[in-house]
Amino acid sequence: MPDSRHSSKLVSKFINAIMRDGKKSTAERVLYGAFDIIEDRTKEAPLKVFEKAVENARPMIEVKSRRVGGSTYQVPTEIRPSRRTALGIRWLISFARSRSEKSMAKKLAAELMDAANHRGAAIKKKEDTHRMAEANKAFAHYRW
Repeated sequence: MPDSRHSSKLVSKFINAIMRDGKKSTAERVLYGAFDIIEDRTKEAPLKVFEKAVENARPMIEVKSRRVGGSTYQVPTEIRPSRRTALGIRWLISFARSRSEKSMAKKLAAELMDAANHRGAAIKKKEDTHRMAEANKAFAHYRW
């Protein structure tokens, strides 16, 4: 179901990922609070910044362990679109939680703005994942 305020399924997914112990109203308050902060700071539509941040945090390829004849190889594989989005959302939330700002809304707003501008820990994680896949490109023929 899309969320009530923006009619966006992506926002709804994000709220569900933030949610802990079934407290959806708290998760909504955090995300919409972050949207208000983003609007104040950037003077842009917060939904546009949010979508850009999630898009920038989505990885394209990842490495999976594959055991071949007693040794384990890190094999780069392409990620299906639903998993890309899930990983991007998960990284944005986890790195927002580990930031040092006061409230979760401020932490999330800062992480979303950084990701929209190709900065921040979630973007670094994506680049590290891509770098790891690039380094192990030689083992791509072990894909299954």
